[in-house]
Amino acid sequence: MTQDFYCDEVLSGKTQVEKVKETENVIAYYHTRPFYPIHIVAIPKKHTSSLITLDERDNELLLELMSVVKEVARKVTDEHGACRVITNVGDYQDSKHLHWHIVSGKPKG
Repeated sequence: MTQDFYCDEVLSGKTQVEKVKETENVIAYYHTRPFYPIHIVAIPKKHTSSLITLDERDNELLLELMSVVKEVARKVTDEHGACRVITNVGDYQDSKHLHWHIVSGKPKG
C-alpha cells in the first residue's frame, strides 16, 4: 500500500463512501473517520500529490475542484452557519493526495 488512501481505498472502490457531490474529475464525500460533526473531503479523481505540486497543466482540474469545494462549503454554511475549508501540505499531509476538508462544528475528542 502507498501513502495515498484516496487512490488506494476511495477511488479504487475498496472503501465505500457517502458522496456529497461528484463531477467528471472530482468527488466530495463524508469523511470515513470524521474529526468534526460535519466533515466532508473533496479530492481530484486523478492522482495529484499536493496543492504545491500543481502546475499550469492542472489549472482546469484545480478550478473544478475549487468549484466543488465552494459549492459544498456554501451548502454546509447554509445548513450549519459556518464552516472551515482546510488543506494540508508537507509533513501535515497524512495521505499524499491533494484533498480539502470542509468541516463544521467543534473537533471531536
